[in-house]
Order: sequence, then C-alpha cells, then structure tokens
Amino acid sequence: METINEDIVIVGAGVAGLTTSLGLHRLGIQSLVLECSEKLRAAGFAFATWTNAWKALDAVGVGDNLRHQHLQIHRYVTTSLITGQQTSTTSFEGKGKHGPCEVHCVRRKTLLEALAKELPDGTIRFMSKVVSIQESGFYKLLRLADGTIIKTKVLIGGDGINSVVAKWLGFKKASHSGRYAVRGSPEMKINHGFLSDFFQYFGKGFRAGFLPCDDKTVYWFFTWTSNSQENEIEDNPAKLKQSMLNKLGKVPSDVRSFIENTGLDAFLPFPMRYRHPWELIFGNISKGNVCVVGDALHPTTPDLGQGACIALEDGVVLARCLGEAYSKIEKGEQEEDQYKKIEEGLKKYANQRRWRSIDIITTSYILGYVQEVYSKMSTFFRDKVFAAFLARLFLKKSDFDCGKLNSS
Repeated sequence: METINEDIVIVGAGVAGLTTSLGLHRLGIQSLVLECSEKLRAAGFAFATWTNAWKALDAVGVGDNLRHQHLQIHRYVTTSLITGQQTSTTSFEGKGKHGPCEVHCVRRKTLLEALAKELPDGTIRFMSKVVSIQESGFYKLLRLADGTIIKTKVLIGGDGINSVVAKWLGFKKASHSGRYAVRGSPEMKINHGFLSDFFQYFGKGFRAGFLPCDDKTVYWFFTWTSNSQENEIEDNPAKLKQSMLNKLGKVPSDVRSFIENTGLDAFLPFPMRYRHPWELIFGNISKGNVCVVGDALHPTTPDLGQGACIALEDGVVLARCLGEAYSKIEKGEQEEDQYKKIEEGLKKYANQRRWRSIDIITTSYILGYVQEVYSKMSTFFRDKVFAAFLARLFLKKSDFDCGKLNSS
C-alpha cells in the first residue's frame, strides 16, 4: 500500500481549490490537489463574475487573461413577464468603495483551465477520491479509493457541496431550498449580436436570466419554485424545455432562441441548496490543521451570483493566512510548534470568512424567495419596488476586496 507525504493537501480541483493552490504557489508554497474525476469538471457552464471576483483573480495573476476572453457587462435590465413591462435599468459603470464596478460572465471551464495552467506539473492528481480521514498525531491520513494513503500537515476541503472534509468537521448536508435551476450556454455559429447587458425576466414563481460570455456564447439560467404539477415533468427534459419556453411567452424571440438552441442534455433540474447560517456561527470552519473553502464552506442559492465569486475570495484569503503561518515556521522546529502556527493561520482565515459567508448565504436565500413569489401583491411589490433595489444589492455585495496575497 503506497503512502505519500505532503505538506498541504487540497481536496477538490474546483474554483476554490485551484485558487487556493495557485495562491500558495505564488507565495512559493507547494500543495497537492486531489480531484476525484478524470479531468477538470465544468458543471454549471458559466457564472457572473463581479468586482470582488476580479480582485481575487488579479491577486493570483489570471485576471487579465480572463478579461480578454469575456465581454464586459455594462447594464442590468429587469422585465416583468406578468405585465410585459421593463421594471428597472441599472448601469454597472459606477464606482464603489473598492473601485470601479466590473462584471463579466465567465465560462467555468475557461476559468478552471486558466488556474490549472499556472500550477506546476503534477500539482493536480486526478482520479483520487478521498474515502476516509484519520488522525495520526499532528498529521491527517487520507485514504483514497485506490488504496493510497496520503499523510499531510494541512488538509483543505474544496470538495464541493457534498464535501468529505466538511463532514469530518461536523457540518451537516446542505439543505434543499425547494427551488430548482436549469442552465445552458449554447455557442452560436455566428456573432449573436447580443448587447453587453444582463437581462432578467420575472414571472409567477420563476425567473430567467441571460448574459453574454463572448461574441458567440450566451449563458442563460432558469430558476423556479417547485410545485406538484411541475414535479411530473422535471424528469422529462423535452417536456421541461417546452414548459420553460411556454412560460417565457413575452420574452423577445432573439432571447428565447438561446434556450431553443440548447440541447436536451442541459435540461436536468439542479436542486438549489444552501447551508443554514447558524451552522457557520456555531460550527468549525477550521479545526486544528483542517479547514474548508468554497461550496464545502458556504453552499448558497445563486440569486446574488456570488457563489463562485466568494470561493475565489476564500482561496486568496486562505493562501495569505497559510503563507503568513509558514513564514513563521523555522527550520528544524518541533512538529507541535509548527502545528500551532498552522492552526492559528487557519483560525485567522476562518474568522475572516465566517461573517462574509453568512451575509451572502442569508441575502441570497431571501432574494430567491422574493424573486419567485406567486401572489399578486407580492409580484406587484417585486416589480415596482424591489427590482431597482435588487440591482443596487448586486453592486453592494460585490463591492468587496479580499486583499492581495502578501499582506505587507
């Protein structure tokens, strides 16, 4: 049975895991990333990448590369599908406390590849599923599905919503919000001519959004609150697609065409899950030499478009805190003293990320509930009052700077 010794092991080659690894690499610290699949996974197609995310991407040195591949979004436009009227228009041209607003829709595959490309060869070990975690003195022993055992000083869980590491820390499974999402990202053969706007359409119990990634690719999403009638079609992609198109009756034909041109394999309902905020108040984001990042830490409904953005923040903050801890470790120092410094570094990370995570989870959940209301009074409030407030909330929550990798 093979045993491997590593200083830092990151479970999961997703957004948070790769950002943490790259951040550490920029600080001259090596890590090993374990990924259970045979290649980088691109589930989710794309996501809105707000100002806070770009600060994190710049911190790890891949921001400019990604900017050049994706259109910048300049406006947020909302329309009621009940009245057919446009309800708000908000410019993204302004400045916040932390600088100019910047929004792009980034393809997930492109982002992961950009992060992975900057890592040294051999950093990511594919087909490496962690099946158990054990303690051995100041170390953690990871047993993989193939029988390999990895002994590590630091264990970071970036293994998503069903995280093995989060479970070891005592977190429960993420809760189902009662809502579902379908997403797609068709690539057109010619320039789609779509303006650089973020369009959202609100109906009775559902909403849809459309954002251009580049000149030929548009990312769209459709979210809804499930009811007994729709439960019957959720397992039938063709019926689900037609149901969505029927609900989008008042949407312009050029916008509808993006859903029409998306293959049936994309029409699989994705349950929108979240972590209860009190779990982060009372739970262990870090414990000893173990911590979690990204969806393993703060699974959230996507209503603020901040899930991947704050995962990027996590990676930068954690790399910085670990970098500070490692800079204090002296050559030949006792294992117990090293462990204490690493533990303090992870505690610092946890303290910096706890309330930010709670804020995003709570706000996203409330937004989702308000945006997909059924009653006439509630939809009137949403369309007449809440639409403009929502746009300002997007900007407010993204006006955040996770800082540079080096705190000095």
